[in-house]
Amino acid sequence: MLPLFHDFAGETVLVFGGGRVGCRKARFFAQEATVIVVSAEFTRELCAESVSQIKARVSPDDLSDWFDRAAPALVVAATDDGALNEAIETTAIKRGILVNRADKHGNREIGSVVVPATVRDGDVIAAVGTGGRSPALSKYLRQQIEPIFGGADEMAELTAEIRETLQERDVPAKNRREAVRAVINSEAVWEAIENRNNRESGGDSVGIAARNEATRVVSDVLNPD
Repeated sequence: MLPLFHDFAGETVLVFGGGRVGCRKARFFAQEATVIVVSAEFTRELCAESVSQIKARVSPDDLSDWFDRAAPALVVAATDDGALNEAIETTAIKRGILVNRADKHGNREIGSVVVPATVRDGDVIAAVGTGGRSPALSKYLRQQIEPIFGGADEMAELTAEIRETLQERDVPAKNRREAVRAVINSEAVWEAIENRNNRESGGDSVGIAARNEATRVVSDVLNPD
């Protein structure tokens, strides 16, 4: 199993099962996709305001109708009925649709996906997976990563701008890489980003102090004398 990032903007995710697991998956995909949850019963836990909840009893015989109506890019099988989850998975695979089966761990069918534990700061994302075998371990590792993620999105924006500026100046690729790495490794730049975030300043998402410090670091790399 290899990790990939998938853009679900403009796509639909169809979730079967309105229990705790189904709603957790719905909230995850609702960050980007249109999500429809179909279930005979729903947990008291709100799936998400943007999620469409359809109260209906689903059977293997009418799965095709639900697939046709939703035209999903991905289907989640999260019911408490193993046979129904199996039918959902089989239908999705036959149609060439990605499927996440919440009650299945370890070995999976071709076309089956695992939803990882994620840490996110803007467009910077880290995902931890165990092949579906140990969600608890994924959660633990995610919690270990979270503390180092503050300011990651701002650093990504800053270094992207530096790369573009150096390219425009025709700085050799080797020197560009060294300059960007030096900025990323600079505690002073990270501290400037963190201080700005702590002050909750508006306007420039990176901040003048961080940009000035990054400029100094780049200058030191390109002009060592």
